[in-house]
Amino acid sequence: MNRTGDLLSEAALTVYRLNGQFLGVGDMLARPVGMTVAWWQVLSAVLDEPMSVAGVARLRGLTRQGVQRVADLLVEQGLAEYEPNPAHRRAKLLRPTAKGVAAIERIGPDLEAVADQVADELGPDGLERVIEALKRLSTALDRVTRE
Repeated sequence: MNRTGDLLSEAALTVYRLNGQFLGVGDMLARPVGMTVAWWQVLSAVLDEPMSVAGVARLRGLTRQGVQRVADLLVEQGLAEYEPNPAHRRAKLLRPTAKGVAAIERIGPDLEAVADQVADELGPDGLERVIEALKRLSTALDRVTRE
């Protein structure tokens, strides 16, 4: 493999490891409030505005079927509810209930504590630079894979 192939492979392996680390931290933060990382991921997507299951899947880079299973569990647990979608009769919109918003809010202080520790490790503006680099990589992969 050439150098750029090695670099892309190393980037992918690093992101896979990072994904596992984020899932572990997310589980640590979500479990005390009776949630899972998957529940948190889907519920947080609809905090600002209701969204279809397909919309959540696109936003989070997940399968529609996986999001549908999680959304149904969130509704079953009283953390979210479906509402009619004026743009599409069959694709209902998912929105959090007051109980769902409260659960996400209970995660907030612990998330902020972890974020502060990570930011301290990375130094001033370090986390912002990491995010920018990851977004650039994601955009590049989108462009390359669409062609």
